[in-house]
Amino acid sequence: MDVDEKWGTISAQRVVLADLLAGATPAALDQPSLCARWRVRDVAAHVALTPRSPGLLGILALAVRARGDFDEVNRSMAVAHAERLGPHVADELRAVASRRRKPAITTLDNLLFDTLVHVQDVAVPLGVEVDTPREGAREGAERVWRMGWPFWARRRLRGLELSATDTDWIRGHGTPVRGSIRDLLLLLTGRTATALPRLEGAGVQRLAAAR
Repeated sequence: MDVDEKWGTISAQRVVLADLLAGATPAALDQPSLCARWRVRDVAAHVALTPRSPGLLGILALAVRARGDFDEVNRSMAVAHAERLGPHVADELRAVASRRRKPAITTLDNLLFDTLVHVQDVAVPLGVEVDTPREGAREGAERVWRMGWPFWARRRLRGLELSATDTDWIRGHGTPVRGSIRDLLLLLTGRTATALPRLEGAGVQRLAAAR
């Protein structure tokens, strides 16, 4: 994927998320997402905040207050933005959908898989099946496989061969785990409980036993 294709995918996924949440009740917005300690509204607000993220100095100041815990920095910013937006999170997502600004501490490749996964973080608890763009998910899976922190996918999934059933992507060596590239991306990013029922192969039993 080139730069324009990646930004186009991100923009389209923001609109998909807005469509998911249009008319959502407060109870739906407040239910847990697939991210531990994040409500559905917090995940959506995080995606909406990305093009308006504070600059590097602002993020570093928040990190100091959070004692270097960048996960907590992300969560606290998302929660605060969710409270500001209230019931208007879908409107905000539409307003920023086409913006090509990203936080100072991330990359376009990271933003791509982050957006794709967060749509699923909301769709799954809402009980809505949402397709993930295949090429975007493939790019995302490759990026997560190559990176270390925060997922440590190669180390965590050592001894397994991951193979996509809907695109050309195979990584790792060992006991097979097969599934759609979307579900492999969820596995790679730690959404194991959600991914496992959708995967097949002898390695699934090992993953289940390790939970």
